Amino acid sequence: MSATIHPTAVVDPKAQLGTNVTIGPMCVIGENAILHDDVTLISQVSIAGHTEVGEGSILYPFVSLGHPPQDFKHKGGKVGIKIGKRNTLRENVTVHPGTDVGRADTIIGDDCYFMVGAHVAHESRLGNHVTFSNYVQIGGAVTIGNNVIMGGLSAAHQFTRIGDHAFVGAMALVTTDVIPFGSVIGNHAHLAGLNIVGLKRRGFERETISDLRSAYRLLFAQEGTFKERLTDCARLYSDHPQVMEIVRFIETQDKRSICMPHTGR
Repeated sequence: MSATIHPTAVVDPKAQLGTNVTIGPMCVIGENAILHDDVTLISQVSIAGHTEVGEGSILYPFVSLGHPPQDFKHKGGKVGIKIGKRNTLRENVTVHPGTDVGRADTIIGDDCYFMVGAHVAHESRLGNHVTFSNYVQIGGAVTIGNNVIMGGLSAAHQFTRIGDHAFVGAMALVTTDVIPFGSVIGNHAHLAGLNIVGLKRRGFERETISDLRSAYRLLFAQEGTFKERLTDCARLYSDHPQVMEIVRFIETQDKRSICMPHTGR
């Protein structure tokens, strides 16, 4: 089935449209857009630049993709957005492309859900099954792992990393890296434990959760230095993939500090 385009929509003839694409009233689609099979644009969606939207995605009114990044260093070079499969972008969601002074693309994985007013800034990298609640805002070059949930009105500072299965509470301001499986709250955000609810919902075994809790207590204990405790975790839990995911996440950080418990330990 060919694309269905409402008479009031403006679609550049050079845009690439897959089969069964639906473009609703008053949408504006630029010449370099790529819409894969079964993409639906409800109405009044604006897609500019080198923007690719994966199959089965649905975009609601006033979604805006691909317009120039909000980075004063960007000089107008070729940049773009790559959005995976089966994503939902609700009303007023905005996604900006990369920059010609950093990473050229903003990338979003599969099966993500962005609620009203969420913003994904230039050069960001998002994994699969990411959920942004209403008005979540992330700065440039933020990296977010798989199965991350960000609560309403929360925000992440530029260059921040948020690990797999992490949970960011409503109205939290994240300025430091969040470990995988971590749960953070507050302004500025602090680590408040592990995302136990999320782990249970995603079917992690009780033994795995117990081991993660033990490793967490060791890693953020009062005794010794943080580096020593990290080394102890790597030694004691070397055969535990989830704990080692946290260890590797911390060891590879090079731009920002790790988000710590409220005590500062």
